[in-house]
Amino acid sequence: MLEDRDLKSIQMARNLVQKAKKAQKKLVEYSQAEIDNLVAELAKAAAAEAKPLAELAVEETGMGIVEDKIEKNLLASTKLWDYIKDMKTVGVVRDDKEKKITEIASPMGVIAALVPSTNPTSTTIYKSLISLKAANSIVFSPHPSAQKCIQKSVEVLNKKLVELGAPEGLINCIDIVSLEGTSELMSHEDVSLILATGGSAMVKAAYSSGTPALGVGPGNVPVFIERSADLEKAVQRIMQSKTFDNGTICASEQSVVVESCIKDEVVELFKKENAYFLDADESKKVEKTIQLAHGGLNPAIVGKSAKKIAELAGIKVPNNCRVLISETDGVGQAHPFSREKLAPLLGFYTVDDWEEGCEMSIDILNYGGLGHSLGIHSKNEEVIRAFALKKPTSRILVNTPTALGATGATTNLAPSMTLGCGSKGGNATSDNITPLNLFDRRRIAYGVRDLETKQTKITDFDLKNSGDEELEIIIDKILEKLTQK
Repeated sequence: MLEDRDLKSIQMARNLVQKAKKAQKKLVEYSQAEIDNLVAELAKAAAAEAKPLAELAVEETGMGIVEDKIEKNLLASTKLWDYIKDMKTVGVVRDDKEKKITEIASPMGVIAALVPSTNPTSTTIYKSLISLKAANSIVFSPHPSAQKCIQKSVEVLNKKLVELGAPEGLINCIDIVSLEGTSELMSHEDVSLILATGGSAMVKAAYSSGTPALGVGPGNVPVFIERSADLEKAVQRIMQSKTFDNGTICASEQSVVVESCIKDEVVELFKKENAYFLDADESKKVEKTIQLAHGGLNPAIVGKSAKKIAELAGIKVPNNCRVLISETDGVGQAHPFSREKLAPLLGFYTVDDWEEGCEMSIDILNYGGLGHSLGIHSKNEEVIRAFALKKPTSRILVNTPTALGATGATTNLAPSMTLGCGSKGGNATSDNITPLNLFDRRRIAYGVRDLETKQTKITDFDLKNSGDEELEIIIDKILEKLTQK
């Protein structure tokens, strides 16, 4: 039986969708210039509050690092705006005079958005900006453990919308959070699309709601260090990435795969960067802390520091320890260091050569990371190309921190907090989601040729022995008969 809270949450979802629908009908009357001005001002407003929003997120969730969350908020506002500002998303977006095809942007309408606790404020800012850039309104269902900071992010954006005289209800957030309310939001007939960023269960629920959805998959990202790499830079980049916001970005490295000929040097470089290599007994203790008895990831370690995780596991590490590393050779549930770990923890694998490294990386991806991302540090273009051709991922990140490269901070990929994993990851797209994914295209196509018909009986030809010209005549005859019916 539903409790009062659930009923209130359901009703709130319905009310906010209707409010968003009315606002979006007004927004579609805006020109491209008016839309762009709106989104530009929202980006500025979000950037101005990047620090207090980051502080609130860390305070509420207990995850991550304030300075890094500030950077994520800026990525989701100013850097994102710089990337999308010239995108055509209103009216005619393409006009091919030669082929006589014109494409017109058709906004989707109301977008439902699920927000994770790991990147709450940055994801809220990002989804708001890309939705409004495509002339859509949006309704958020916040993660319960990050509700306050998500609502505060919405308040910051709405305050600016009021100042700009924008329609009321363009950006909305459910105040009374429940699974029933979220389910009602996702399945509401007036919701056109779900932007689902969060745990696998929630993303699957979005895809099962009956509403079109753009979701993401888990990111069990391996990184391969090949013998030709600049080893010092490779290790520094991996450490920068894995410690960024205490590993809460799903594109951060989860396992390091190293060629045996460079292993000793790589290990020393990691130690130089204050990584701590666990011995066998310590590894077992940390493994029990990583993974719960039923096989799920322990939420108590997500976004926590290496020192804190060591304390939870009952082991002592140096105070300056930044990452815990465990040498392993297996992949699967019996090997917790081989899984996605949204914390400064790394599995460490040694292989004989790049071919074996390639296979090991695939094994790791098959254990919960299909379609997401892979990192490689190398100067050998042939090896890099071989990895790119063989790996079941959407992103191959070369000589860059994967957490920052996949999200567009250190690469020219689209700045994004929603990273599609394609069909291999059970997603509808492999893109870094942008406004271009959030509107339909209405196409005007002019006739450029007339269909010619030939008065020939199909039975006059032997299909098996017919040449291309004869087959063309047969096809024309079939089309003629079909048009006569």
